[in-house]
Amino acid sequence: MPSISDCQPTSLPASEELSCSPPLAGAKAPLGPAASAGSAAVDAAAGRGPGIRITQDAAYRFTVDFGGLAAVLSVDEAPPAGEGFGPCPEQLLVAAVSNCLCASMVFALGKFRQEAGGVTADAHCRIVRNAEGRLRIGGIEVAIALGASAEAMPRLDRVLEQFERFCTVSQSVEAGIPVAVTVADGTGRRLR
Repeated sequence: MPSISDCQPTSLPASEELSCSPPLAGAKAPLGPAASAGSAAVDAAAGRGPGIRITQDAAYRFTVDFGGLAAVLSVDEAPPAGEGFGPCPEQLLVAAVSNCLCASMVFALGKFRQEAGGVTADAHCRIVRNAEGRLRIGGIEVAIALGASAEAMPRLDRVLEQFERFCTVSQSVEAGIPVAVTVADGTGRRLR
């Protein structure tokens, strides 16, 4: 399992907000006020979005329950604090940012009817120490690769101009952590 040192280098109106969090099995109260079996709605007044339930299994190992949307996920701190039995929190943050950016790229490509031939990303976080000597994420770097060449996507400039604005996660995280994004086409040529 990776260690901490491996982690190196248009919004919807409130009435249209969605949540992907059905209630969790055995939960005493739903994660969101409007949650019910099969429901994907959010209580717009409360502003609650997707949720999870996390339960300690041992020391720094936890199980993350996504409420039936996916299999539970075991997470753990990297050694020496944890045993590395699952992804560390830094990797989960990098995965969330990267996934959202890739999904936003796919959305923007579809909006302009561009076929990218697949989207992949490699991402890393940079671990730094703050003034008190505590470990913090100093930045996230995401390198997105499109499967097709830029020439095969005549409206790619429009996609590149706006896809990041569709990413809820990276746009939220960027308020506190710099997120650097690059995009390359299927030939490996860097587009931005």
